[in-house]
Amino acid sequence: MLAYAPLHHLLLARRPGPLVMTSANRASAPQIFRDDDARPGLEGIVDAILGHTRPIARRLEDAVVEVSASRPRVLRRGRGQAPRPLDWPADFADAPPVLALGGDLKSAACLSHGRKALLTHHLGDLDTPAVEEEFSATLADYAAVFAHTPTAVAVDLHPGYRATQFGTAFAAAHGLPLIGVQHHHAHIAATLAEAGWRREAGPVVGIALDGLGLGDDGTLWGAEILICDYVASRRMARLKPIPLAGGDAASREPWRVLLAHLDAALGPQGWSPADLPPGVFAAKPLATVRAMIAKGLNAPLASSAGRLFDAMAALLSLAPDTLSFEGEAALALAACADAATEEDGAQAYPFALSQTGDLLDLDPTPLWRAVLADRAAAVPAPVCAARFHAGVAQAFADGAA
Repeated sequence: MLAYAPLHHLLLARRPGPLVMTSANRASAPQIFRDDDARPGLEGIVDAILGHTRPIARRLEDAVVEVSASRPRVLRRGRGQAPRPLDWPADFADAPPVLALGGDLKSAACLSHGRKALLTHHLGDLDTPAVEEEFSATLADYAAVFAHTPTAVAVDLHPGYRATQFGTAFAAAHGLPLIGVQHHHAHIAATLAEAGWRREAGPVVGIALDGLGLGDDGTLWGAEILICDYVASRRMARLKPIPLAGGDAASREPWRVLLAHLDAALGPQGWSPADLPPGVFAAKPLATVRAMIAKGLNAPLASSAGRLFDAMAALLSLAPDTLSFEGEAALALAACADAATEEDGAQAYPFALSQTGDLLDLDPTPLWRAVLADRAAAVPAPVCAARFHAGVAQAFADGAA
């Protein structure tokens, strides 16, 4: 860490090497910031607690920033980044005050009015009562400090999201209109605002790649090409859906989505676990999972980019049987690709493009055939990972063209 307080300078001066810092909290729990809570809350996982006579007024996580193309890019707004308003484009000057609540993972809220959008700091995943309480308290705190009285509430379409349920109840309690926004439309609209795209400039073709979000048609989306502006969107292309055997379990166990992808592409008889590195499918209940998919039992279809990356990581033996945190498999796949040269990724794995009604399907069947052929020819994993990334990028660029 770099020192940003006098106490840090004193600590660093007594240590010859770098210090690595992490938040004072257990997994899925809010950050501990009071001395009286630290003793029982951190018992057994820390050796000592350094207190202070000046209490901390507000819980605030560290910010996460990456450098991309020689420019800093904020991935998570925290200490040093929040609260700090963002500027909307000039033709948002007459926009009314709105409270906008997103999804449940890595939650944050937005208090918007006119050309200013005030994002809260990172609040964490809304999967425990403690985080939900922190979410509610933070919204009340921000509304009071910044004198924000919303005239409408915007929420994700997914009725099961705790943020959506909170926003629905808040709107009803205050007699405010409730605006449902499709998950991936929100991703692209946020990108437009960040880029300064004016409302009057008209629609764009946007690509949204993530894990999962509820689509306009009630199915699970996660790899979409939309034609949209700030108000409306229309889906024009998608990654061809595959079944998520086990539902949420498929998000934690990459081998499940690898099985679904290979079966969808090649058929159960068109490949063998022996074609893959030892251990990928060792001691896995393949017959049970295939039966779930065949009978449609807890195996919803989804066009998920996140699960595609999980499957590729599993095939290259880069992912554990059960993930310990979100994005673990994709991070391992990206790190593997970083070990390849630019020339290694020049031979991008292909996709097939086909029309299904009004939708263009991006079908990864040719990709899986090419990956298996490369692995059979002992092509190194970094080369395969680089070709995979290049192939996904090229397929969505072609789909948006």
